[in-house]
Amino acid sequence: MSDRITVEELAGLMKKSAGVTVAPEELQRRNDSGFDAFGIDSLALLGIVGELENRYGTPMPPDAEKSKSPEQFLELVNSALLAGA
Repeated sequence: MSDRITVEELAGLMKKSAGVTVAPEELQRRNDSGFDAFGIDSLALLGIVGELENRYGTPMPPDAEKSKSPEQFLELVNSALLAGA
């Protein structure tokens, strides 16, 4: 398990936690688009955060579930994981 979440992992979490399938390449290309453009709402994002907390055994940043875009989400989460490593 790495100490960074990749775009590929985020795409997998979006499918697992929210049932939304987005190709990692599209997610990378549109990473500054809002999560709503991908069909992810706040409840789905909360599920993704919960999955990450279970996986890594550590709380994610309080603002992670309020992230507006995949880019912002990955920056917050990866910063927290690196700080805790």
